[in-house]
Amino acid sequence: MLKNIIKFTLLTAFSWFVIHSLYITYDGLTNPNQKADIAVVFGNKVNEDGSLSSRLKARLDKSIELYQKKQIKEILVSGGLGKEGYWEGTEMKKYLIRNKIPANKILVDNFGDNTEKTVINIIKIADSLKYSRIISVSQFYHQTRIKKLFREHHFKNIESSSPLYFEIRDFYSVFREFFAYYL
Repeated sequence: MLKNIIKFTLLTAFSWFVIHSLYITYDGLTNPNQKADIAVVFGNKVNEDGSLSSRLKARLDKSIELYQKKQIKEILVSGGLGKEGYWEGTEMKKYLIRNKIPANKILVDNFGDNTEKTVINIIKIADSLKYSRIISVSQFYHQTRIKKLFREHHFKNIESSSPLYFEIRDFYSVFREFFAYYL
């Protein structure tokens, strides 16, 4: 009897993990042609030499694409001070400017040390600017949790757009996001 309960519990937990992982993958890779006031690019690693990680470049390139397609009016870059000694938001802004995004169309949040802090900071900025629609730009596996956090903080008009950038580390990231979503 106990053995059957354990089997059932493990099978249920594994099934839930698979269903959840498939959902966040689908949700994160669905990029509707939405319009918004601003796109928010979630930070990621700046290398020791000051160059951006490939993952972060892909996010920024996606925000550039949204801007060029006139789906957004401005771009907000958010991140913290990395262990490498660079402010992610500042380095992201430099990249956008080098790629022909006008400096006055870029907002910087250098205090988004984690996903929830970034969401809270963005909502404050959006409220102050009277922005009602936001597009989140991050990796596909991150988007479901980002949208959940926005909704938990009473911001409902959040969409997402993810770059088509994949790496082997994504398997770990999907696994990690399963647990992060519920914590």
